[in-house]
Amino acid sequence: MGHNHGQQSTSAMTTSVAARTVNSEDPATSEHNNDEGPSIPAEWEHLESRIRRKADLRLCSIAGILCSLNLLDSGILASASVTTLLDDLDLKGQRYSVSIFIFTVATVVFQLPCTVAVRWFGPRTWFACITFCFGLITLCTAFVQTWRQMIAVRILLGICMSGIYPGLTYLVSTWYTRQEQQLRFAFLQSGEVAALATGYIVNYGLNQLHGKAGLEGWRWMYLVQGLITCVIGIITYWWIVDFPENARGSFYFLTETEAKIAVQRIQADRGDVALDPFEWRKVLVNFTDPKLYGFACMYFLLNIVSTALNYFLPQILESGMGFSSNESILLSTPPYYWSVIPVLFTSLIGDIYRIRGALITFNALCLIAGYLMFGLPTSAQVTVRYIGTFLATGAYVSNWAALNAFMANNVVGQWKRATTAAAVAACNGLGSIAGSYIVRQQEAPGYQTAVWVSIGYVTSFFPNQYQIVVCVSV
Repeated sequence: MGHNHGQQSTSAMTTSVAARTVNSEDPATSEHNNDEGPSIPAEWEHLESRIRRKADLRLCSIAGILCSLNLLDSGILASASVTTLLDDLDLKGQRYSVSIFIFTVATVVFQLPCTVAVRWFGPRTWFACITFCFGLITLCTAFVQTWRQMIAVRILLGICMSGIYPGLTYLVSTWYTRQEQQLRFAFLQSGEVAALATGYIVNYGLNQLHGKAGLEGWRWMYLVQGLITCVIGIITYWWIVDFPENARGSFYFLTETEAKIAVQRIQADRGDVALDPFEWRKVLVNFTDPKLYGFACMYFLLNIVSTALNYFLPQILESGMGFSSNESILLSTPPYYWSVIPVLFTSLIGDIYRIRGALITFNALCLIAGYLMFGLPTSAQVTVRYIGTFLATGAYVSNWAALNAFMANNVVGQWKRATTAAAVAACNGLGSIAGSYIVRQQEAPGYQTAVWVSIGYVTSFFPNQYQIVVCVSV
């Protein structure tokens, strides 16, 4: 439960500032409020800053870790694909793509109910349970013996993962004002890609255990990282926080005064703190909003590109650029570490100057440039093609944060935010399905289909962005 330290010393100030906030739009009261002196606004700003800092430490930290599980599977599977996995399980031909496809289908189908479930069960119980289950199934993947068993396990993995990313983006969006959100989403994306990059290094080390205890290297990858995820799931129950209106139910988080201010500042920003009773009608009516489809298309298009890189980068480095298996795993790491820099930089600019659409366009152009470099003829220098993976990775990761903020800034209402988050995450998953088939092994080392299809899809960003701008003013 949250502490009450300092509650009495600030309660009078909170009441006065709350009244000031409520009446801030009334010209008749604003002049009187200005006579109260600068101390109350200064105290209010100080408390808001403290609330943001606490939310960053308690929510964004664990949310970034849990969101990294979104890429944990792709990192392990991508690394394992250049070891003995494909031969051991007979994942030949299109079976590898099918294993990605079936995982994504399960994720898409369950995303809407799993996102709504965050409200039913509460963030602490829900995220702790699904994270632990995801880790347990990942651990069990180490012991599959056939490609059919692999497909079955990946369906279960998809179901467990379906509630993580959309649920967390929804939860984070409820804690921050619209101006503060892109940088926080950037923290989530940075956590994801940093974990993915580190995962490649860990996978390289675990692959060196090949033959130990009678297990292949890829089995050690699933075993160890599945166990770590189970532990994270247990910790999540005490670490993650509830929604702002229920913040006092979180362990050692906000004082009573801070909890009240956390609600008041969000209510003042967009007026959707109060939660209406759940009805499916209130969820389904949101599908009549054209903005939802514009956002969904943009997520779909972006994830086609990101899936092609996430799942196939080690294979592209091995077959397309001539690196060895272990070199391919290690060289998959630097582009993701690099991407932390552009995502934080562009997000900081977005929050300071309150721009979203222009950043999305800029990132899309950088993504096209990266794929053009990567798609150069194979006679070109490998260094130039490899640099293209840096540019493309940094651009698409930056656009995840920009898109999340763009959507959160233009969607108001608790159930509408939950519905939109789930719907776009589902279309995001459909992009994974398409992305899993555009990288064709028979086209190595050029992979021209993947290159030009990705460029074409990114170009389609622009009309979709225009559709959203027509519907709303950012």
